[in-house]
Amino acid sequence: MSKKIRVGVAGCGYWGPNLIRNFRALPDCHLKMMCDLNTGRLRHLKALYPEVEGETNYTHMLNGVNLDAIVIATSVANHFPMAKAALLAGKHTFIEKPMASSVEHCEELVEIANHKGLILMTGHTFLYSPVVRKIQEIINKGDIGEIRYICARRLNLGLFQKDINVAWDLAPHDLSIIMAIMGEQPISVNCHGSAHVTPGIEDVTAMCLTFAKQRSAIIHSSWLDPRKVREMTIVGSKRMIVYDDLAPLEKIRVFDTRVERPPHYDTFGEFQYAYHYGDMYAPYVKQEEPLKTECQHFLDCIKQNTKPLSCGTRGLELVKILEASSESLRRGGAAVELSNGRIQVAPKPNPKRTPTVKSLTNGLNHKSRVSKTNGKTPIKFVQNGNGH
Repeated sequence: MSKKIRVGVAGCGYWGPNLIRNFRALPDCHLKMMCDLNTGRLRHLKALYPEVEGETNYTHMLNGVNLDAIVIATSVANHFPMAKAALLAGKHTFIEKPMASSVEHCEELVEIANHKGLILMTGHTFLYSPVVRKIQEIINKGDIGEIRYICARRLNLGLFQKDINVAWDLAPHDLSIIMAIMGEQPISVNCHGSAHVTPGIEDVTAMCLTFAKQRSAIIHSSWLDPRKVREMTIVGSKRMIVYDDLAPLEKIRVFDTRVERPPHYDTFGEFQYAYHYGDMYAPYVKQEEPLKTECQHFLDCIKQNTKPLSCGTRGLELVKILEASSESLRRGGAAVELSNGRIQVAPKPNPKRTPTVKSLTNGLNHKSRVSKTNGKTPIKFVQNGNGH
């Protein structure tokens, strides 16, 4: 595909305008249309980008203006029906995080995209960050040794969501980074949280992921913190990395700090840990907007027919963890195991009988069927996008 790719963005709320700005600036993109039910938002964006058409009818956007690709930045509840309609209409589809509100819906979107030979990509923006890529480079070189655990904090005051809890809203960023670093799915998920403002929607959560080789990750997410915090600590056997996304310059700091235990000892009195405190260095990272890189990557994958870094399968794997965290919350923080695509809850010990593991698949292994419609499914909802 040598001509400019014709793109439409659905959702002009919090995050949609950032996508509109970036796609419009790319030389191989023709941003043809932006769509939202809120006519006030459309008027505002039309004033900024008068050459881009405004539309409130999503069905017309899919079938009436000859677009090549659709970008969806609406509320999570609308991701699946709108993405499904876009794929069935033959459009390459980019969906903001999280990909959908259930594993079953993600599986169906992946199947449709594969069946039709279309690009399906999810908005895991931090995978395109030069800072995160530098962290991966440092880890892959073995500079910090074996990873022991990762601790992430993503906190601020709001933005409160009505259809998803704070884990579904904020944790996907940290999960995408952690999954890229670990290179595998967690074995189990524990999640505790509280709903202080909106009943039934947790605004503070603490998620714990257990990986193979005694590795773990902790993610603290909150809409109820007075300070905005975007921080991740990666502890290795040789060195430790502190990543502060809000730092103006030194976003990555590598500490030559570790704890060593003696190889052998004869008595307890001889046993002493060795604490190593070395230098700290901050590697240089060229600053680039990750979202711009992500948008360009979507266009490149369409032109070259290649698999995106944040493909639909990665979006599915992340939603699987989020769904497990929700199940853990419902069960008071019980461990939810992830194996072979199944979600299982580890039961609490019962001294009176041998415990069993109850399957909680709830249809997660249901084999989705690709619809044979002509791609003109009427969809009449486009709501404002959720926050990052």
